[in-house]
Formats: sequence, structure tokens, C-alpha cells
Amino acid sequence: MLSTMTRKAANACISKHNRFMSTIPATMRAAVVRETGDAHALKLENDFPSPELKAGQVIVKNEYAGINFIDTYHRKGLYARDLPFIGGQEGGGTVADVSEEAAAQGIKVGDRVAYSVFGSYAEYTAVPAAKLLPVPEEIGLDVATSCVVQGMTAHYLTTSAHADLIKEGEWCLIHGVGGGTCQWAAQMAKIRGYKVIGTCSKGKEDICKKLGCDELIVLDEVAGTAYEDYESKDIVARVMEVTD
Repeated sequence: MLSTMTRKAANACISKHNRFMSTIPATMRAAVVRETGDAHALKLENDFPSPELKAGQVIVKNEYAGINFIDTYHRKGLYARDLPFIGGQEGGGTVADVSEEAAAQGIKVGDRVAYSVFGSYAEYTAVPAAKLLPVPEEIGLDVATSCVVQGMTAHYLTTSAHADLIKEGEWCLIHGVGGGTCQWAAQMAKIRGYKVIGTCSKGKEDICKKLGCDELIVLDEVAGTAYEDYESKDIVARVMEVTD
């Protein structure tokens, strides 16, 4: 039988051999920002360097990347980033390569995962093993990816941000319930037993009717946009009427 030290040495050799035999190409496709600005600043490049595997990391081959409002802040330069950078901070896919540290945690090539780190608008992303979210087979990677940023934001808003001031059976008002985060929030609030009033624009009324809100206040849209016109209805009066 192999001694413990011999097994460790053999595993280390196998790990190094696997990394040497990695199928990850030297370059990849990525949506890159080299100069901050409007949407035209985000450009597709076909030969951006693939990420290098570092200690404690894995390389994820992305199947999906989440698109979030905060990504526009980075692209515009409102939140400073070192240039150039790959857009996005939410992704999902399969593990393509693992570091020794990640392997020691039981992570292996082929695992289905989602995550939130910078650089998800690319074929491959380097992700710290500690930030991986394992995705069960019965959940689609598209769903898992979409719940990382928006879903977790909705979760803390409905579970802890209100400091337990709202109780089961009480009312809560969710503005812009047709947006990504608030669609999650409305459904989570119902699961927690809250009664939900949602506001939305006319263009998102059909979507919002499926969320289970107890009351839906449908607003006109600001001319030339898809945004709610909060002056088109007396929201305070309607909320007071519903909750009386």
C-alpha cells in the first residue's frame, strides 16, 4: 500500500500533469472595455488572453453571464476599474481547471457552478474556490446564474435589511416590481408570508401579474422610455386604501 506521503506526492504529480494538459486555449472571446464610455465602449475581442489559474482558484468555462445594471457603472467609469477590463460580474458554467487548493476542497473538472466575480463576459473566468456556488442538476444554469446578484440582493432585502420590522401577514410595498431584482423580491416576500403591493409600468404589466402580488399598481410610462411615471397615479392614496 502507498504511504500517506507517497499518495500526496502522487496526487500532486497528477494535479500538475492535469494542469499541463489543460484544454483551455491561450486566448478567448471576451467583451472588453479599453476606454470608458457609452455602450460602444464594450467591444467583443476574439483574442483576449485567457485567465491564468492561481492558487485557490478554478477556471470556469462560462455558459451564461448575468447582465446587471451595475455593469453600466463600470463601463461608464462611474465606478473606477483598471483598464482594460472584461465586463460582467456574474456567471455560470462548468469547472474547466482546478488548483490544488480547490481540488483539496472536493471541486473537480466538470462541476456545474455559478459565481459573482469580475470578468464574466468571457468564455473563461478565474474564480476563487470560496466564491463558487454548486448548482444541482435539477436547476438550470441560466436560472442559477440569474439568481446570484439579483437573487441574493432580493434575499437580504426581504429577510434582513428591514431589521425584522415587517412580520408575516403585514404589507410591504415594492416599487419597480417588473425589474429583475424586484421580481425575485416579490416572490420571496410572498414565501415569507408578507402581503405585497407592487408598482410597475404598463409595459411590464403582463410579467408582473404572474408574480403573485396582492395588489398591482400599474403606472404610465415616461414618454420615450420604459420607466414608470410615478406622478401618473396617486400611489400613496392607493396604498392607504389597500392597507386600510
